[in-house]
Amino acid sequence: MLLAQELIQKKRAGLPLAGDEIASLVTGMVNGSVSDAQLAAFCMATCFQGMSANESSALTLAMRDSGTVLAWGEMDLPGPVMDKHSTGGVGDLVSLVLAPMVVACGGVVPMITGRGLGHTGGTQDKLESIPGYCSTPDLARFKRVVRECGMAIIGQTVDLAPADRRLYAIRDVTGTVDCLPLITASILSKKFAAGLQMLVMDIKCGNGAQTPELAQAQALAHSIIATANAAGMACSALITDMNQPLAPSVGNAIEMREALRYLRSDNCPARLHQTVLALGSEMLLLGGLADDERDAQVRLLQALRSGRAAEVFARSCTALGGPSDLLDKFDRYLPQAPLQLPLYAPVPEGQTAWLRQIDTRAVGMAVLTLGAGRGGPGQQADLGVGLTQLAELGQEVDAHTPLAIIHARDEASLLIARTRLLAAFDIGRQVADHPQQVYQTLRGKRQDSELGEDGDQPTKENACPLPT
Repeated sequence: MLLAQELIQKKRAGLPLAGDEIASLVTGMVNGSVSDAQLAAFCMATCFQGMSANESSALTLAMRDSGTVLAWGEMDLPGPVMDKHSTGGVGDLVSLVLAPMVVACGGVVPMITGRGLGHTGGTQDKLESIPGYCSTPDLARFKRVVRECGMAIIGQTVDLAPADRRLYAIRDVTGTVDCLPLITASILSKKFAAGLQMLVMDIKCGNGAQTPELAQAQALAHSIIATANAAGMACSALITDMNQPLAPSVGNAIEMREALRYLRSDNCPARLHQTVLALGSEMLLLGGLADDERDAQVRLLQALRSGRAAEVFARSCTALGGPSDLLDKFDRYLPQAPLQLPLYAPVPEGQTAWLRQIDTRAVGMAVLTLGAGRGGPGQQADLGVGLTQLAELGQEVDAHTPLAIIHARDEASLLIARTRLLAAFDIGRQVADHPQQVYQTLRGKRQDSELGEDGDQPTKENACPLPT
């Protein structure tokens, strides 16, 4: 067996790694015999040289088997075991509201999520803004909460895919977040370890995504679907827009507030709402919980508007240590930054203009300068900072229109974020087109009715409109 440094040299030279070599490297990730420096070098070599389908599959399964693999069959659960996963975006709080909506429609969602990665936010960080919420319970508690509540949203525990937990942190600080085989292995190792029957992917595309170009997003979708199908998991992927923040709020506790308002039906921002319904519909269809897309969306809306989804979230939150009255009194519990400053549109007094483009990645980076992310492994995120009232593409603005409200811990970080945000917004005299929110749906070969003639390529469909 080659040493870690020899495997790194082999990958750097573009030579394929055998399955047992990859398994050896993954074992070293878990037992510590592979150092952070070696792991970083492996990530960079993989980023430059890529991986074959066999290598990617071997890495995924080795990372899955680095810890416990859950099995739900003996628990007699009331519905199909499923999950949704996003490749990461800015203002993407979909998981927080979609999971309870799907559970209210009959699904079971044991969701393993991650922390912020690069300029994108992480669901685990958002949940940790809730006082007392245990995002890394032991497996017995995780399974009990899923059985009793139909869902639990947690981060990676020491038991589930521990190799990925370490690799995830290294990718975050080494500029290798956007490496396709590492993305595939990271996502699917956790999902396989969680014992899922089916998975719906939300693959972001645009200037705030890890896959900015449509072709990149499609390639990742095909990679994930093929790897999932090969291991017996049903999988679909939606490619959705990330040319602007998905929600008008960015930041950990700030997005948690937005999610709670959504679940209470106080405020359902249009683009966020469309994405939630599109992903939720695919989950219900994949799990046989709806007859067609319109039926699926009607069921999801009923779950939201009736308050059933909010009840599911509240039960799960309480079962994981959060306050029982969070939905009613979230401002009492969620942290807030002490400083707030409106960022006004740079438009001459008495004139109007339009927001033509947003550099979404720059928006995410501005939030990181406020302290919402991590500069290295083990660093803590500031859960209270971020942005609210973000303007949207195509919006008409004047000198009194806030492009965002900045929530900061101190004056220095506020001023840096303000400068970066101003550069992220392109304002002009011409009206901008609104981007399509859902570009494409790709379905895998395990859905026989969706196969093409050759029987092994994912199909592509346009997104359906919202029910009227």
